[in-house]
Amino acid sequence: MERYTIIKAVKDYCSRNAIDPAGWAPKAALIDMDGTLIDSMRNHTAAWKRLSDELGMEADRDEFYLYEGMTGRATIRLLFKRACGYEPSDSECDELYARKASYFNEMPRVAVIPGAARMLETFEAGGITRVLVTGSRQLSNLDRLDTDFPGAFPHNLRITAADVSHGKPHPEPYLKGMELAGVSPVESLVVENAPLGVESGKASGAFVLAVTTGPVPRRSLEEAGADLVFSSMEELADALPGLLSR
Repeated sequence: MERYTIIKAVKDYCSRNAIDPAGWAPKAALIDMDGTLIDSMRNHTAAWKRLSDELGMEADRDEFYLYEGMTGRATIRLLFKRACGYEPSDSECDELYARKASYFNEMPRVAVIPGAARMLETFEAGGITRVLVTGSRQLSNLDRLDTDFPGAFPHNLRITAADVSHGKPHPEPYLKGMELAGVSPVESLVVENAPLGVESGKASGAFVLAVTTGPVPRRSLEEAGADLVFSSMEELADALPGLLSR
């Protein structure tokens, strides 16, 4: 990405927030998990499709990419309301989500996103606190973070679906992540790969970096309000030192 594009995005963000661009210095990076750190969305969408088929609910596999960032309960309620006209209880949602999670765990282990480790190392080198902010409760993915990205996400710096009342696109997940890091919105960067996550980060007031790691088109991330959109995590990792050291 050209340096001019980065500088312009920062200036536009600072202008909207009445900040001097020369003094803008992010102190925390709030980072999504599925599709951002771990290449897990193809398995998630397959598991959701299997569950919806078993329930007799018509759904296209690709539509689940657009629900990324929602809590499991919210996704299940969306399906039921559309197909049956009502929303199941929390306990019913949790039972169905457990089924979906078991289908996910039956599939082969997925790889980490190329460039994700380098991104995290750049934040660490810059003294920027890293906070996990995910709409997932998939324990198999959460547990592997300690081995895939050692030390990057202490358990006291994680926000999951279990920690919020409102999932993405509501700003609550990212606002809670900022509370954990002790930072304000204008001191925060969000790293996302899904439109609902971008909307959540945008609504929280953070500067949002979006990356296309799946079938969701770049335009959808731009329309959701991303400040910068990268074609891959490798490209984001390449540009990050320049962004942090303007």
